[in-house]
Order: sequence, then structure tokens, then C-alpha cells
Amino acid sequence: MTSPTTPTRFDAPFEGDLGADLALALRLADAADAASMSRFDAADLEVSLKADASHVTEADLATERAIRTMLETERPADGVFGEEYGVTGGTRRQWIIDPIDGTANYLKGIPMWTTLIALAIDGVPRVGVASQPAIGRRWWAATRHGAWTNVPGGEPRRLAVSSVDSIAASSVSFQSIGQWRDAGELDALERLTSAVWRDRGYGDAWPYMLLAEGRLEFVAEFGVKEYDIAALVPIVTEAGGRFTSFHGDDSLSERSSLATNRVLHDDFLQLLHSP
Repeated sequence: MTSPTTPTRFDAPFEGDLGADLALALRLADAADAASMSRFDAADLEVSLKADASHVTEADLATERAIRTMLETERPADGVFGEEYGVTGGTRRQWIIDPIDGTANYLKGIPMWTTLIALAIDGVPRVGVASQPAIGRRWWAATRHGAWTNVPGGEPRRLAVSSVDSIAASSVSFQSIGQWRDAGELDALERLTSAVWRDRGYGDAWPYMLLAEGRLEFVAEFGVKEYDIAALVPIVTEAGGRFTSFHGDDSLSERSSLATNRVLHDDFLQLLHSP
């Protein structure tokens, strides 16, 4: 259980200083990048199927182990929830890890995959890092520290969502038609794509980063687990956006997500749920 019984809003104030935790999360990402890139596009990459028929590679396992090894040394009292090795320790302070989000891309040698590292405190993601080492990009945030991205050859740039205030002028990412079909929401997808300026299915973590950069106004998907979205929450919210489930709840466990530039969040919810 990673969310409290009565969910706290993801953008609720937090009084503590998360600077040291954010610094650690960035070092965890450095270790993860080294592990994942050492086997990226390897001709002899080991790939197997998990019980749910999804793929897992030797790099998924090695990357999560690298993160857990550092946490055991530097935050031994904290809990960990990873995609590959499950839950260890408590949940009041819990590191939530997806070692390679986009394993299907990784095993095909496509560079659009991401390591996701979050720290949730009392069920609310407060620190998040999304690292895409194959394209040399990283995004990070912590409550009261803002959201940032690296700029090749320059200083980190602070992120801010767009100020677009009209659905008709919005650019959106819906991830995939199959997700919406399986969730029974094809009618909602048709309403969405008919109402906006531009729609694309970018996929995985990247569109949330585009939203935080002010390049999209809406991202939604289904079938997500806690480790798929926890790191994205503080990046979106610290950039000024809003992050909920598809039904508008602040929860990591509803298996859906909806992120916007905040100003349009309620309008998108009304569009999606009012045939």
C-alpha cells in the first residue's frame, strides 16, 4: 500500500527540506544510467518473460539492483518498491523505482526509455527523477525545489507548463488506442481527439516531460502501476501542472493517470466524463 486511506493532494504543501533526498535521487540516477547503458543495444542482451507476459531484460534487473544497493547504504531505514524486486521495508518513506520504463523500446534498441526514481512520503511522491541516458536527457523535481531539466552544454533549465487555456488550442498525448479500448474509454478518446488542436500517442514517460516543459497540455493513460507514475508526479506538479487519476483522484494505485497544465484540468475531466 503506497497511498494513504484518505489521499493527500499530490500538490499539497510539505514543510521538510528535501534537498538531500533530491541530491541522492540524482546520484541514484547516475548509477542507474551506468548500469542500463552498459547493455543497451547489446546483441546478446538476455530477455525473458515475466508471469504477466511482459518482457524483462538483464538490464532491468541490474539497474534496479544498482539503485537498491545504494539505498541500502544511504537510506537503510527507508522502504523500497521496485518493479522487478517488489516491496521491502515500510511505506512512510518509500523509494519507488522503475529501472527501465519502456523495456520494449530498450530491447529493440530504441532510445526512448526511462529510469524512474521517486521518493514518496506518506503516500505522496515528493521527489522524482526521470532519466533518459540514451538521448542524454534528465528531468528532476522535489517539493519546494521546482522542476528542472538538463540543457546540453549549459546550466539546468527550470520547467514550467504552458499557459494554454483552451481545449481547442491544446496538444495532447493519449499513449495508445489499445489502452483506451481495453479500459472501455474509446468514446472518451474520440471526444478528446475531436476537441483538441493536435493529438499524438508519444508513449511511456516522455510525454509527461513534454507536458512539464510546456510542449503539451494533456497526457493520460491506463494500466499504469505505482512505479510507472510516481516519479512523474513531482516533476509535473513542481512545473505548475496537475496530476491525478483518470477520474480526478490523487492516487498512485488507480491504474490510470491524467496530467495537464492545471488550468485545463477540470475542463478535460468534464470533457472525458460527460458524453
